[in-house]
Amino acid sequence: MQIESIIFIVILIMSVIVHELAHGYAADTMGDPTPRLSGRLTLNPIAHLDWFGSILLPVFLVITGSPFLVGWAKPVPFNPYNLRNKKWGGAIVAVAGPLSNIGLAVIFSVILKFVTVSAFMYSFMSGIVIINIALAIFNLVPIPPLDGHHILYAILGNHAYKVKIFLQRYSIIILIIFIMYGWKFISPIISWLYGLLLF
Repeated sequence: MQIESIIFIVILIMSVIVHELAHGYAADTMGDPTPRLSGRLTLNPIAHLDWFGSILLPVFLVITGSPFLVGWAKPVPFNPYNLRNKKWGGAIVAVAGPLSNIGLAVIFSVILKFVTVSAFMYSFMSGIVIINIALAIFNLVPIPPLDGHHILYAILGNHAYKVKIFLQRYSIIILIIFIMYGWKFISPIISWLYGLLLF
């Protein structure tokens, strides 16, 4: 495995940990202690890593030359009934993850714009930017278990029942189809944001 691939996997692991930590802090701030009681308000990778989604799958995708890199950490548990805002609480907790990734992308793009770094550090930091943009956009897709479905449910409100049933019943199939064929629809958005931040 090339050193660039290893670096990308390391960046992915760090980024999904920050993503899940953001979910946890958002839920805790809004009145749900579940993430804190579950030991998830920590940067300790062991508390967050899913051995398949965080390590095995990304390594497999890299080895097989996949055109995209997908991975995830263990979802942070939260109880929507504990949240002070019952209508939008779940959506706020959900969007905290993608926002944390956008935040990382912006921070490192600003560093690259104003600080002169070595070629290796430029590659590393630009990797952080592109991976975090991709994580944010991918997770906003409204398919369970991605964060976007919580946002969709909040927007639909009482009209979400039939949509929930459909998505819960066929979510795995829909997600697999999206990963296989839908990636081309969000790739231009990812590329545009990457160019916007870095160039």
